[in-house]
Amino acid sequence: MTRIKRGYIARRRRTKIRLFASSFRGSHSRLTRTITQQKIRALVSAHRDRDKQKRNFRRLWITRINAVIREGGVSYSYSKLIHDLYKRRLPLNRKILAQIAISNRSCFYMISNEIRKEVDWKEYAGII
Repeated sequence: MTRIKRGYIARRRRTKIRLFASSFRGSHSRLTRTITQQKIRALVSAHRDRDKQKRNFRRLWITRINAVIREGGVSYSYSKLIHDLYKRRLPLNRKILAQIAISNRSCFYMISNEIRKEVDWKEYAGII
């Protein structure tokens, strides 16, 4: 009987996994079982940290907005600014507000003062 050579499908799958783990150190890039384990671990970490990154950036934007807002007015804070934005139905998200606060503070102060004036006038007149 002649010798039967194995197919290429399993070898192709392993080389694909090896390409993924080629930058890993030690046996994590050489042994097939540990490569598959490390691939699963890496993908789980990447999925988890994408959500964590979104949370961290939101916290950073809120901190930046709050710091700039508190410099301008003593009694005004981030939560009051966001509340007034929702009252005025202005679709400015936190990322844009943080960029404006860092790059152009005078514009940010102008926006916050206009929001405050409008909301204060409506509350004083009894419209809201």
